[in-house]
Amino acid sequence: FFIFGGQLFKMQIVEGLSYASKAMDNHVRSTPLFAHRGTIEDVNGVMLAWNEEEINIKTQSTSSLNKIGSVTTEIPRRVYTKLSGFSHILGYVSYPRKDSSGVFWQDDYIGKDGIEKTYQHRLQGTSGEKLIAVSAKHDIQSENVTTDPVDGDNIKLTIDAKVQNKLYESISALAHKVGFVSGAGVIMDINTGEVLALASYPEYNNNLMTNATSSIDKERIDSDLKNKSNKFLNRVTSGLFTPGSTVKPFIGYAALAEDIITPEKQILSTGSIVIKNKYGGPDTVFKDWKVHGYVDMRQALAESSDEYFYQVGGGYMSQKGLGIERIDKYARMFGFGSTTGIDLPAEKSGVIPTPEWKKKIFNEEWLLGNTYHTSIGQFGFQLTPLELVRSVASLANGGKLVTPHLVVGSSTSVTDLHLDQNKLKVIQEGMRKAVLGQTTQVLNIEGVKVAAKSGTAELGVTKELVNSWISGYFPYDKPRYAFVVMMEKGGRHNPTGAVFAMKDMLEWMRDNTEYTKF
Repeated sequence: FFIFGGQLFKMQIVEGLSYASKAMDNHVRSTPLFAHRGTIEDVNGVMLAWNEEEINIKTQSTSSLNKIGSVTTEIPRRVYTKLSGFSHILGYVSYPRKDSSGVFWQDDYIGKDGIEKTYQHRLQGTSGEKLIAVSAKHDIQSENVTTDPVDGDNIKLTIDAKVQNKLYESISALAHKVGFVSGAGVIMDINTGEVLALASYPEYNNNLMTNATSSIDKERIDSDLKNKSNKFLNRVTSGLFTPGSTVKPFIGYAALAEDIITPEKQILSTGSIVIKNKYGGPDTVFKDWKVHGYVDMRQALAESSDEYFYQVGGGYMSQKGLGIERIDKYARMFGFGSTTGIDLPAEKSGVIPTPEWKKKIFNEEWLLGNTYHTSIGQFGFQLTPLELVRSVASLANGGKLVTPHLVVGSSTSVTDLHLDQNKLKVIQEGMRKAVLGQTTQVLNIEGVKVAAKSGTAELGVTKELVNSWISGYFPYDKPRYAFVVMMEKGGRHNPTGAVFAMKDMLEWMRDNTEYTKF
């Protein structure tokens, strides 16, 4: 009796307040009211990401037949368009999560990639709060909303869903047809920086990443993560690739701007340049891809003469060269070697080979041959497709670097490069000439005037694999859009390169959109 009485005194008098507080905590609990995450739509109002509060489930009826029913979820489900080509743009989310006792330890949706990640602060909204009173048997006795949730902002993209889907399918089809490992493409307004389409192939399944529940779903995700083709890499913004001859227009402008050569001066292309070994060893031969004969700047761009650009880049005999310092200067001026500022996560910047870079990477001195190879976009030169499309846009718009963006209403910074318009016109004419009967004749499409520059970058020691590029802009007479398509790691003897994906794209745009009509 005395022991029992003592315990009652201790619980009621000594520790009474503490137990009363615990009892109240067990009686009333707080739970978040989740705000609706903002939707994402394309430039025409086509819904690309939205929320669903009800999900369909199979139920077992008394007649033993499966029926489809629906239940309201505590956490609205995030759903994405099933059109291909959107995963790297939209990204995916992680849902709010709770522990085994039912307490939420993550009370927000968290964007993990793409627009979902970049615009997390705008999309997420603000969660509300609800107090729930429960009995000792955990039955709900009452509910009281203390704070209403505030929904997130809806976002409209500059992307056209149909154009985006078609660009992805064109790249995907070409990769399957001729054996490229992957590909990337982007189409951008040259004046505003608004991105019309941005496709990276292959892509992951963002609906699966967001809504995986079963062990089979998780096995599929694990398989994608281990896939050698790296489905989670956005090759447009984060893939670094050897650009090949697509850099020649920029080297050409630099040579004209520095008075290294005049537009009319011709250089004889015999098929190779031979550099004598000053130490008495074997001579070094720098090959052109064919014998071009005498070519001036316009013709050298149209035919993509390596020998011409070896000479204006590094010099040869009586022909002066830019030298690697000025090549580096102009490459950086056109935006190479820096990020563009696009509103997508994890953007990478390219690499411009320099003596300092070579010393750091290889601990070797710079050679004339390194300048030659840099002049044609080889050696250690690497760019993202996005870097290149912004630079091509500057050739088309008169010399302004714009900031690419995917959300309507985003501010656009513009850097005026103060290009010499007469010398720039020579480069533009050379790119147009390439389409009218030279290296990019495939893009000589009825109804769409295109200026373009192709590139084939040799890979590895054996050079049996190449990256195939096509870059350019349209319409030529009144430029509006710049484009780049890159196809990664295809056979060097394959005649069907990136230009064919762009041909398919432009013909479809001509027949199905107004974007080619100005």
